[in-house]
Amino acid sequence: MSLKSSVAITAGKTSHWFLHKFTNGGTSLPGKITLAIDPDVLKSLAKDYEIVIITGTNGKTLTTALTVKVLGEKYSDILTNPSGSNMKQGIVSAFLTAQKTKSGKKLAVLETDEANVPIISQYISPSIYVMTNLFRDQMDRYGEIYTTYDKILKGINMHPDALVIANGDAPIFNSRELKNKVIYYGFDDEADREQMAPANTDSLLCPKCQHILHYKNRSYSNLGKYYCPNCDFKRPKLSYRMNRILSQSPQSSTFEIDNTNVSLHIGGTYNIYNALAAYAVGNELGVSPQQIAHALSSNDEKVFGRQEVIKIGDKELTLVLIKNPVGLDQVLDMIKTDTEPFSLAVLLNANYADGIDTSWIWDGSFESLPFDKIPAILTGGERYRDITFRLRVAGVPEENFSQEEKLPDVLENIKKMPTKHVYVLATYTAVLQLRKLLSEQGYIKGGMD
Repeated sequence: MSLKSSVAITAGKTSHWFLHKFTNGGTSLPGKITLAIDPDVLKSLAKDYEIVIITGTNGKTLTTALTVKVLGEKYSDILTNPSGSNMKQGIVSAFLTAQKTKSGKKLAVLETDEANVPIISQYISPSIYVMTNLFRDQMDRYGEIYTTYDKILKGINMHPDALVIANGDAPIFNSRELKNKVIYYGFDDEADREQMAPANTDSLLCPKCQHILHYKNRSYSNLGKYYCPNCDFKRPKLSYRMNRILSQSPQSSTFEIDNTNVSLHIGGTYNIYNALAAYAVGNELGVSPQQIAHALSSNDEKVFGRQEVIKIGDKELTLVLIKNPVGLDQVLDMIKTDTEPFSLAVLLNANYADGIDTSWIWDGSFESLPFDKIPAILTGGERYRDITFRLRVAGVPEENFSQEEKLPDVLENIKKMPTKHVYVLATYTAVLQLRKLLSEQGYIKGGMD
């Protein structure tokens, strides 16, 4: 290790200690300080680690958390970036705070922003890349999904010996030939039935002949058992299958992966995909199916902003990140399965980390909400006027509707809502701001972490 790297690492660790000792913490600032001193420090920090990179539009944070849980059945002291700080500075911070491994291999499971995959791949040598999905998201940062995929592949192509574990139900991940070994996971829980995706679904053209893709079964959006009726393009052979859904609610899902029962204590069909990805990584790294099922079925605290349940007096606030149309629709589908009346708050920001374009809210199917069982609906956030107008167009009854500009007022309004269950859907920086406020009021610990 060079003197520059040593000085940079010492400065980063010192800043991390100070932030967590005297403030509410911070996940990326220690990394920024370290990188300012030595831009190449990640080479030294990541040396000797076996690394799994997890990337994609939706599900990165939960897939990372579930993968760490799964690998924890066999390995100890797994390094990760648990709060979703997934750019270069956040990943450097994760290495700075890593515990010394007591024994066995040094493992790191890193959530990585799609545009940062080639940046991170310059400095580390991953053993596995995991690709969850690609949907239209933050157009100002990524552009179309094909541009985003090019960025991911630029990183993967630097390491042709790495294993690629991809969502086989996503046509885009089968659209290019890679030098890497690629294995796929997906859903195989329904009998074949000829169907097509809705016309406004992204990525529905065959990458070989540009014909519209058809489906034998479809889970949501463009994910499913696709095929082209005009050429030989079709879903690849799956190595890992979710072969049966047994039950679903907003709080849980029970299903089978390769005939192994899993009870996931978090709702949503999209989260079954995340569990399936974690199952695949665990199996490839030598964790038994029984150990994997045990890890996935354990009822741990929800992950930062991802269906995190927070007690506020007699209320149970479920905090859910939203950031793009497909993810929003999946969240709406999930909360609609609640059998009890519930209240709803939607917090919209449009900062760089959220995406500065808010037009995506118009592609979400708010009209499908059961307004008759939602006695209170609140809008807030820095762009509360935008989301207020969107919900008015969706048909929210005015007598059940309110809006608040300031976050403390949002929280006070939530405390007075008439139902026990309150779902709060929030963009990324709104999640951070709300968690900081909840930390200051003593409802959670950690705030921004």
